[in-house]
Amino acid sequence: MARAQGARALMALAFETTYGTPPASGFIRMPFASSSLGAEQPLLNSELLGYGRDPLAPIKDAVTADGDVVVPLDAEAFGFWLKAAFGTPTTAGAEAPYTHEFQSGSWTLPSMSIETGMPEVPRYAMYSGCVLDQITWQMQRSGLLTATARLVAQGETVGTTTSAGTLAALELKRFGHFNGAITRNGSALGNVVSAEITYANNLDRIETIRSDGRIDGADPSIAALTGSIEVRFADSTLVTQAINGEACEMEFAYVLPSGESFTFTVHAVYLPRPRIEISGPQGVQATFDWQAARVSVVGRICTATLVNDVETY
Repeated sequence: MARAQGARALMALAFETTYGTPPASGFIRMPFASSSLGAEQPLLNSELLGYGRDPLAPIKDAVTADGDVVVPLDAEAFGFWLKAAFGTPTTAGAEAPYTHEFQSGSWTLPSMSIETGMPEVPRYAMYSGCVLDQITWQMQRSGLLTATARLVAQGETVGTTTSAGTLAALELKRFGHFNGAITRNGSALGNVVSAEITYANNLDRIETIRSDGRIDGADPSIAALTGSIEVRFADSTLVTQAINGEACEMEFAYVLPSGESFTFTVHAVYLPRPRIEISGPQGVQATFDWQAARVSVVGRICTATLVNDVETY
């Protein structure tokens, strides 16, 4: 009897024309490190009395389909997760390389159908109506560079054969921490130990009464862009900015030697006043848990720019 192994797992993704309806074709094979995307339906204990000490049969509750997918930050496939987070980008360029600009603030977000497959069982689970709730990643000196996408789905359909058809494959050109850099107001920001970026759409689940127990949709509400920066305490630039209540523009960028790049620009970063602790003989570090806000000049809080060989998303 075959046993399921993560090493043989597959993930396919396609954007939907109609929410909750998987498209007939157009699925793309996606690289991923792990996935907790799944559907669950809890049981409710019977509260009825008068039948003795032994309980009556439980009742099924509503279906919840959601989970996290850990994906690499790469030059091509990551654009699909950016589209899920911000909407369809504006693409420039008559030929490769193309420049895709994703902007925050869209009132409508595209939904996706995502299929995870374990061919040895076989089990193919199609999750329709997937909307991206949150995406987060970290910058540091070493290690593997991945992002975590939190999804809210409408439901799950399980079969023994794939419904995604023949998958289109993308070339994997992965960014690494070595390719990363942080700038503040156009100048390199030094003494940074680590950084974390989190963009949240703060989805509102439309939990209407349905015979199948699924949700009717997931609408984006007020977005949030937050994060943290841990720095070696070498000067008072960031502390002074925090005390004065001023904003700065920060840019988190990755560039490959082959020319592909990913730039995430936060147009107005506000810093809290941190506690400066001396915990021992080692170097003193400070952590700033920053928040971003909309800038009227550009009309949004952030811009993500991806340069690669993909013609359109």
